[in-house]
Amino acid sequence: MKDIKVKDILKICNGKLLYGNENIICEDFSKDTRTINKNDTYIGIKGEKFNGSLFYEQALEKGANVCILQDVEIDINKIKKYENIAIIEVKDTIKALQQIASYKRSLYNIPVIAITGSVGKTSTKDIIASVMSEKYDVLKTEGNLNNHIGLPLTILKLKEHNALVVEMGMSALGEIRTLTNIAKPTKCVIINIGTSHIGELGSRENILKAKLEILEGMKENGTLIINNDNDLLHKWNEKNNTYKVKTYGIENKSDIIAQNIELYENESKYLVDINNNKYNVEVLIGGKHFIYNSLCAMCVGIEIGIEIEKIIDGIAKFELTKNRMDVQKNSNNVTIINGTYNASYDSMKSSLEYLKNLKGRKIAVLGDMLELGEYSKKLHEDVGIEAKNNNVDILIVCGKEAKNISQKAIEIGIKKENVFEYDYKQDVISKLKEIMKNGDNILVKASHSMKFDEIVNAIL
Repeated sequence: MKDIKVKDILKICNGKLLYGNENIICEDFSKDTRTINKNDTYIGIKGEKFNGSLFYEQALEKGANVCILQDVEIDINKIKKYENIAIIEVKDTIKALQQIASYKRSLYNIPVIAITGSVGKTSTKDIIASVMSEKYDVLKTEGNLNNHIGLPLTILKLKEHNALVVEMGMSALGEIRTLTNIAKPTKCVIINIGTSHIGELGSRENILKAKLEILEGMKENGTLIINNDNDLLHKWNEKNNTYKVKTYGIENKSDIIAQNIELYENESKYLVDINNNKYNVEVLIGGKHFIYNSLCAMCVGIEIGIEIEKIIDGIAKFELTKNRMDVQKNSNNVTIINGTYNASYDSMKSSLEYLKNLKGRKIAVLGDMLELGEYSKKLHEDVGIEAKNNNVDILIVCGKEAKNISQKAIEIGIKKENVFEYDYKQDVISKLKEIMKNGDNILVKASHSMKFDEIVNAIL
């Protein structure tokens, strides 16, 4: 493990030691006094309406031995009772967090894989980490802690690890630039360019521009891995003569391409040809998009020198993060597909395609997709088209914007008697309990803030 001491932080952040011992080792970092552990370093994050630095006494009481703070007056008499502690003052705790993480990253000469894209980042991260774990001790982003605070906190968890996989999210230009210059990836992955955050960025072309910022921090001689079936990534790569690129896909000619695909309810199988050798691959989660995820992981594994047989084993061991297409059966043998963590047009489309391949009646419970701005009406209508194209038997919508889904679906041919519109989740729950029967498949999906997990929990 590469130690960071208080005196290092003072130098890195141009900080001021207000009290204590500059030789204390800062091993674990936390921004939350509710979950802080003994000997943690507490970083008092300051936001627009909240200053975590005000809670430094709570952090010390819970066992923190270092506090990094801003814009707070310290009562030295109150902290003298704590032994072997240090209080550091910095101008900006978020900036300090990023500077410390950048320094920590510089201490490790290891593979660092950075992943971005409009939809599917977390599941792709998880399958890549599963493959890399066949050879490495891997640290990966927990959940979706992929922003300007979550990514540095992930890097600061590096200890005896010899590989790192990080997810990078964004909602505006410049955000991924910040993240990639902290993480300094050796390999970058862009899985797709869709419509998430199109309301803020204005076009898919601007979304592509924002995602490509990931390359600005990539180490020299690094490799970019892309989904070659994504239209904008494919076009970009046709003109690229600057970066080393490896491609994966199903439809377009790529470095790694899936052939002879077999899609089942809970798994997929396909064939790949690598260096004129054919390999059978199994993905133990249903859905075409997980084939893409596995192809991406295969590209990464090959790039960092993992044997193909071990890559295939890592793909087979992959487990999906909960609430991202989590599939369960209730006591009435109803299959419930929980897609309540987030929603965009692209993820709605993938989920409906998955639903289409299931045996039994297909019920889609769809809610609002948020942050779409002027594109909201059209993209919700496009979801309505996908509901019809993927043979949904019963369509239930809830939310102001979601009514555009149902109205378009009826317009293009779904029978009106099979479509239900509600304003309240409780009405959706009541309807589902009334109509669901043995063998049904129910997809529940909306943006996270719609809290559709309440619907899932009510019918499980």
